[in-house]
Amino acid sequence: MYPEPYLDYLVQFHVKRDYFECHEILEEYWKSAPPQERQSVWVGLIQIAVGLYHHRRGNVNGARKMLTSARALVQKHHAELERLGLDSNALEHLLAVRLEEIGQGLPYRSITLPMQAAELIAAYKAACARQNQPEHRDSDMNDSFLLNKHTLRDRSDVLAERERQLQLRQGKQPDPHAAT
Repeated sequence: MYPEPYLDYLVQFHVKRDYFECHEILEEYWKSAPPQERQSVWVGLIQIAVGLYHHRRGNVNGARKMLTSARALVQKHHAELERLGLDSNALEHLLAVRLEEIGQGLPYRSITLPMQAAELIAAYKAACARQNQPEHRDSDMNDSFLLNKHTLRDRSDVLAERERQLQLRQGKQPDPHAAT
C-alpha cells in the first residue's frame, strides 16, 4: 500500500536519523515519476528532512527556510498526507513549534513524524524489522559522518542542474556541452 522508498524514508527519519539519506531516498522516488505526476507532498517531506539536517548542523537560516517551505506544503497537501498515513494537522503543528524553537535559538532535537494510520504503523514496524532496526532512536550528535554527510558527496551534477534550471528561467538555451 505504501511505496517502499517512503517506508525507507521513515526508517531513516526515525531510527538512523540520517536526514541526508531521507532526502536522497525521496528525491529519487519523486524523480522516478513522470513530471506531470510528481506530487509536491514528497517535496514537503524532503524539506522536513533537509530542515532538520540543517538545524542539527547549526545552520539556523537553512533550517528556517526549509521548514517554512515544508510547512506551507503541509498546509496545502493535507489530504495527500492523510493518504500517506500521517496526521497532517499534528505535522503542521509540529513544524510550527519547531520553527518557533529555532526562532528562540533552541538547539536541535529529534522529532517523530505523526503516523496515525494503523496500516502505516504496521508497515513501518515491518520495515524496521526487515532492516533489523529498533522503531525509534534519537540523533547521535557525536556522529560526525552523519552530521556532515552532504559535504562528502560529489555535487557536480546538482550544480550543473541548478545552472541549467537558472538558464531556462532566464529564457536562455542551456549549454548542451555543460557537464551533467
